[in-house]
Amino acid sequence: MLFRHRTSRLEFQPPTRGEELIRFEHLKKSFGPKRVYDDLQLSVYAGETLTVIGGSGTGKSVLLKCLIGLLRPDEGRIVFEGQELTEFREEDFIDVRRHVAMVFQGSALFDSLTVGENIAYPLREHFPHMPPEEIRERVARKLELVNLPGIEDMKPADLSGGMKKRVGLARAIATDPEVILWDEPTTGLDPVTTENINQMIRSMQKQLGCTSIVVTHDMMSAFTVSDRIAMLANRRIVQVGTPEEMKASTVPEVRAFLDARRQELWTQEEAR
Repeated sequence: MLFRHRTSRLEFQPPTRGEELIRFEHLKKSFGPKRVYDDLQLSVYAGETLTVIGGSGTGKSVLLKCLIGLLRPDEGRIVFEGQELTEFREEDFIDVRRHVAMVFQGSALFDSLTVGENIAYPLREHFPHMPPEEIRERVARKLELVNLPGIEDMKPADLSGGMKKRVGLARAIATDPEVILWDEPTTGLDPVTTENINQMIRSMQKQLGCTSIVVTHDMMSAFTVSDRIAMLANRRIVQVGTPEEMKASTVPEVRAFLDARRQELWTQEEAR
C-alpha cells in the first residue's frame, strides 16, 4: 500500500518476536558505473540482532540508508512491518525514522548543542507537542539507560569516543524505536570500549526488546552480538547463518573473508 498524500501518521503493525519484520527483495543499486547490488535478498526477524559483514565498498552501510530513505534502490522492494517503502515520499520516511533509528559511525552529534539538546532533537522533530518537562525526563532516562547519567549539559567535544557512541545511542532510542541500525559501531575504539559497546548492543535487545541490524567489519564483535550474520559479497547476500554456522561455512566468499581476518581475531582474543 502506497501513501500519496500525507494526512496523518503512517500506521505500522509490528509483528511478534521471530516473525519477519523487514524484507529486502531483489534489490539493485548502482552509483554511476559501480554496481553495488545485483539481486540482494534478505529478511530480518523481529527481536533479533542481525549483523551484515563484508569487505569495504560492498554496500553494507548502503543497505541501512536504503531502509530509512537516505538512499533509494534502483530496483526491488523494501518492506517494513507490512508496508512497502520503496515508493514512499520523503515526508513519509519521517514516520519510518521514528520506528527505525540509526547510530551513525561517527556518532553524528551536533557540536553546537549540549548532550541533552542532542538527545532531545528527535523528540522535538517527531513529537512537536511533547511538553518540555517530559522531554527532559525522557532525555535523563535514556542517558541512564546507556550508563551516562547527569551529563545533559556537557558538549560533544568534552566526550571520549566511547561516550559519544553511547550518547548517539541515547539519541537513537529517544523515540523508543522498534529497530536500531548500527553503522560500524566499534570502528576506531580500543578493545575495552569495543567490549562495552558490544555489551550495549546486546543490552538494548534485552531491555527494549528491539531489533538490531549491525554493519561491521569487526568479526569479534559480529560473533559476540549476533543472533544471525549475513555475508555481503559479489553484489548479493551469499550466506546467512548463526555465528557457529558462519564459522563452519564452506561458502568460498565467507571462508576467504574469515581467513583474511584470522589474525585480527587472534589479536582481539589476546587483548580480552
